[in-house]
Amino acid sequence: MEFFTKIPVMEANALRAFKKAVDSSFRSFSREYGEGIENFFDPLLYFLVWLEKLLVNSPWPIVIAVFGLLAWIGSRSIKLVIGTVVCFLIIGYFGMWKNCMATVAIISVSTLVCILVGIPIGVIMSKSNRAEKTILPVLDMMQTIPSFVYLIPIIMLLGIGKVPGLLAVCVYALPPIIRLTNLGIREVDKETLEASEAFGATPMQKLKSVQIPLSLPTIFAGVNQTIMMALAMVVIASMIGVKGLGVPILQAISNQYLALGLMNGLAIVALAIIFDRVTQQYGQRIQKHRGQKK
Repeated sequence: MEFFTKIPVMEANALRAFKKAVDSSFRSFSREYGEGIENFFDPLLYFLVWLEKLLVNSPWPIVIAVFGLLAWIGSRSIKLVIGTVVCFLIIGYFGMWKNCMATVAIISVSTLVCILVGIPIGVIMSKSNRAEKTILPVLDMMQTIPSFVYLIPIIMLLGIGKVPGLLAVCVYALPPIIRLTNLGIREVDKETLEASEAFGATPMQKLKSVQIPLSLPTIFAGVNQTIMMALAMVVIASMIGVKGLGVPILQAISNQYLALGLMNGLAIVALAIIFDRVTQQYGQRIQKHRGQKK
């Protein structure tokens, strides 16, 4: 009986030793390689700072006109263009312009990073069942683990600043674009692929000329979800040094300012609706174009 009473104590000691070993090894890793990893992300930081300064310092009528033009290119809807212009005018009128532009900058850069990283991974998954089985559990973990948990190693490696916040947003927003790229390519009609093979297309030619063009509507659905998830991370990213609409929301939470939190929260909702409608309608236009070609 005495042996069995010692088992919980032994397990607690082993768990404590394991935790200490993990913490000490990661601290030594961050001390040795943290500076090199930070230097690796310097170009991304410069691009983010440049885009943020460009949006903040440019005259607001020009910025709103550019957003309206992009909304028109994506949606071909005059109602959506008017709604976009009105939303940005209201955001500027209530003094949230600078924070809004900082948020647009980090969302734009994080979405671009997710596209550049996620689409190639999705293509690899679509080409190999083994790769799909290996990567899917990682994506499940990225989507289900609490965001505050993976903020810890990022902060230990890179400290507080724009890049750690950007990486946190990318980690949270990356899975949808990977999943839907994989799904879109796998759903391409086999008869179409066989026809391209009959014309002597190489695997790379099939991918560029057949699979990716035909799976673009699904890929754009992944881009849409990536943008939505990136916007959902804005408030949490502001906790580690990212400027934007999340900063006044955190101030409102800590000081119990209802109006401040509500206004900035509604500004995030407005951005989400604009991005969502534009990307959705662009994906639908691609779908119609593909149906007409068939």
